[in-house]
Amino acid sequence: MIFSTYQFIFLFLPITFFVYFFFNHFKYYSIAKIWLAVASLYFYGQGSPDFFVFFLASVTGNYLVGSCLGHLDGEQKAQRKLLLFIGVMANVALLGYYKYTDFFIENFNALTGTDFALKHIALPIGISFFTFQLIAFLVDAYRGETKQYDFINYLLFITFFPQLIVGPIIHHGEVVPQFENEKNLKLNYDNIAKGLFLFAIGCGKKIMLADPLTTNAQDFFANITDQLPLIESWYHSIEYTISYYFDLSGYADMAIGLGLMFNIIIPQNFDSPYKARNFQDYWRRWHITLSRFLSAYIFRSVYRKGNRWRNYYIATMVTFFVSGFWHGAGWTFIAWGIVNGVFVCIAAWMKRKNLKLPGVLAYPMTMLGVVLARVLFVSESFGDAWNVYKGMLNFNSLGSSLYEILRQGWGFLKNNGTTSLVLLAGLIICWFLPNSREMTERFKGGWKSVVFAGVLLVICIMQMNQVVQFLYFQF
Repeated sequence: MIFSTYQFIFLFLPITFFVYFFFNHFKYYSIAKIWLAVASLYFYGQGSPDFFVFFLASVTGNYLVGSCLGHLDGEQKAQRKLLLFIGVMANVALLGYYKYTDFFIENFNALTGTDFALKHIALPIGISFFTFQLIAFLVDAYRGETKQYDFINYLLFITFFPQLIVGPIIHHGEVVPQFENEKNLKLNYDNIAKGLFLFAIGCGKKIMLADPLTTNAQDFFANITDQLPLIESWYHSIEYTISYYFDLSGYADMAIGLGLMFNIIIPQNFDSPYKARNFQDYWRRWHITLSRFLSAYIFRSVYRKGNRWRNYYIATMVTFFVSGFWHGAGWTFIAWGIVNGVFVCIAAWMKRKNLKLPGVLAYPMTMLGVVLARVLFVSESFGDAWNVYKGMLNFNSLGSSLYEILRQGWGFLKNNGTTSLVLLAGLIICWFLPNSREMTERFKGGWKSVVFAGVLLVICIMQMNQVVQFLYFQF
């Protein structure tokens, strides 16, 4: 079940919402929380039924380990370290089995000449995201930064359905207190209106912008050849770059909007990343909650004071290596992470040296770097990525491509015009219009906002019979 489906909008959401606030209205707060947790578990079970039992076992096991860490006093350092190690490794092992088994088998076969069969294990949805939240909870319990949550509040922190599958990645310290606050257990019509407004924006991003661009770009990247035309190589690479933003940020907007409807504030995940002037700025704006997690639990674990900038660069590269490997079981993902790490280090070095490119160069160069890195991310192999890069420099094809466009005339516009208009609209939105956060902050609930959200939702609902799966479901 995904947000942009009839089943979710017309059945799951209204039933879950009504029953939750019905129990809260009569002050059956514990029952309301149990209902929301059960509904969230049902939501997850619809997406990964075969993994559901393991998901429950993982969530319960992490709660028990975290509780034990909270009860052990500071003098029991060896026991606490051992327990943390066991807990973290159990999470990593579960993620590794489902996500990386075939990757390791392939590479072992390549190195040793063996021929072990691949397992083709189905990846449970959301495992990369909730594993981060579980590990963060254990590390914070070890650091003494958590209090003893009861099981239901902890379960809601992990399973709250708006953020469960593709984030944003939430922190227990910012969410559990909201579930414990009695003010949040009452209907808040301002939050409902703002949540529906944001949900409509996210739905529009996904269905009207991301889906047509994704479908078109995937067709191109699924049929890579040795001689690609220049225009098509650039066009579809930019297309994929824009579609990824609207797909993931659209999901985040819907998740944040749904959270608001339940009076739960979920952190923002995007802040106009394609308006960044360098890669440090870009990663402050792109997938903010992931960057926050990696900074808190990877970067700070590696970084040491002393030779500050040497350590900064090392910690940055390790962090982006982990980020690349987390995104996917393939060397192209690792390379993508390393490339981003290098770009961030260059930006940090320039800042240290007080070097600053003029905006007319900085913004286009950053966007160029994002597009080139995205080619690595979406290509099935280094060979495919190399062919796309060669196509981007295939100036010999420029004349024939332009001639073909002119020759086809109306036929070309008929086949490509709609997608091109969507791409143009997407670029304009990314570069020149306010983002979802800014629009939500300006939201006043007037009739214009209601009409805008209503029309957007109606258009999206009319197109839900052809919804494309969210891109990050595969991670």
